[in-house]
Amino acid sequence: MNLETISLDQLRVFARAVELGSFSAAGRELGRAQSAVSYAITTLESQLGLILFDRSGHTPKLTDHGAAVLADAKAILARTEGLHARAAGLRDGLEPELSICIDVMYPVPRLAQVLAEFRQRFPTVTMRVGVEVLGAVAEQVIQGRAKFGVIGSMPFRPDGLMGDPLPPIRLIPVAAPHHSLAQMPRAERLSALPDEVQLVLTDRSRLTEGQDYAVYSAKTWRLSDLGTKLEFLRAGLGWGNMPEHLVAEDIASGRLLHLCGITRSVTEWLPMHLVRKPSVALGPAGRWLWDAMLTP
Repeated sequence: MNLETISLDQLRVFARAVELGSFSAAGRELGRAQSAVSYAITTLESQLGLILFDRSGHTPKLTDHGAAVLADAKAILARTEGLHARAAGLRDGLEPELSICIDVMYPVPRLAQVLAEFRQRFPTVTMRVGVEVLGAVAEQVIQGRAKFGVIGSMPFRPDGLMGDPLPPIRLIPVAAPHHSLAQMPRAERLSALPDEVQLVLTDRSRLTEGQDYAVYSAKTWRLSDLGTKLEFLRAGLGWGNMPEHLVAEDIASGRLLHLCGITRSVTEWLPMHLVRKPSVALGPAGRWLWDAMLTP
């Protein structure tokens, strides 16, 4: 058995014969005589030491061994097609990999929708998506670890970055129904804020080191993960501002309460921006993704 002599052509002929149901149909599609298709498959069987088709009936039927080999053959052919597509993309300047960084406030369903189309258009490009908060997104872009990013939880665009505005995210103050703010009259909530624990997002980047945004309480718990903040809010460990799209179901189900009495003192709309360094050139995939994220 000499596996090294197995060719991609043999595997392709074998796969097409299975998919089309006969050697003659495969021959017609491939522009070959039926005898040539039969010879290619017989040679493959000899090299593998396996019977791939049962030829005792009117038409060849795939054997159990043939079914097992078919899965491997299709995988090899798919990988080969992927290699050709990647090489063609690289010749045309297509990036082999694209790294972006997204602010934790950015709606993940929107990102997933855009990336689903991206995958269809650029199947050979490996995507790397980081999720950060505050200045950590801009830091990733400035240091070149991400081609571009979405900043939102910091209220300014750092020097050295260019960008375009994205739809803003509405932030609303929320707390668990059993939290003291939720149980007191609306008119008293604003004056009570300084004495209540506020759950605040924070990060370790130097761009926002020592800076607070939309902090109204003298008592704060600092968290670097939005998912953890959400669970702490549900548990009644404090109050805090959250993206409306992320807590809409919690409010509808009663797990969280919108603290309506303090909305006028808390920033309701968070600007979002798509940013990159002017010196960084985007390839075809990067340019498409940039434009797609700007499209409403």
